[in-house]
Amino acid sequence: MADSLSAPAEGASVQPLGPSTWDVFAELVERNNGIYGGCWCIGNHAEFQRGKSEPRTLKERLVREGRAHAALVLDGHGLAQGWCQYGSPDELVLKHRREYRRDPPPRAHWRIACVFVDKRHRGQGIARIALQGALAQIAGAGGGLVEAISETTVGREAHARFLWTATVELFEQHGFVRGRQVGKHAWIVSRRVAAS
Repeated sequence: MADSLSAPAEGASVQPLGPSTWDVFAELVERNNGIYGGCWCIGNHAEFQRGKSEPRTLKERLVREGRAHAALVLDGHGLAQGWCQYGSPDELVLKHRREYRRDPPPRAHWRIACVFVDKRHRGQGIARIALQGALAQIAGAGGGLVEAISETTVGREAHARFLWTATVELFEQHGFVRGRQVGKHAWIVSRRVAAS
């Protein structure tokens, strides 16, 4: 399937997470009570140590050092409404690690570990825009094999708070293919992204 890297919805833009966009990202996280109980989208970072690391401080340090990546979706007023976190396998670990390691797929160049949308803006295509933005940023960084572990939702009702890795169906709409099931509803999905 060809790359599906279309422009964001009217009024929205995609910006990379970095020192210049830290404040916009931090405002979104604070507006959403720290995200999932204060995780600050840090739980997948290899450096994170549960009970020892202070999530906000570690996340900001990694962003300022260029070791935390995400596509931020900004609305027409410049407020972030969502993101798609990605990074190298050295930077990010995936959920279902034990099952993943039993029969690991070919080593990916990139991982997508978290997709988050402000609760007041869900169902408006923000996750789609964020994923498209992350794929475009990955293409700009040289492309390569991209993997994620996501949840399938067909035939079941899944609460949005458990879909922080987006849905298999969204990934499939962007050219990802299912590899192997690693949880009750969780699949490894992957695709190659051409360099831009």
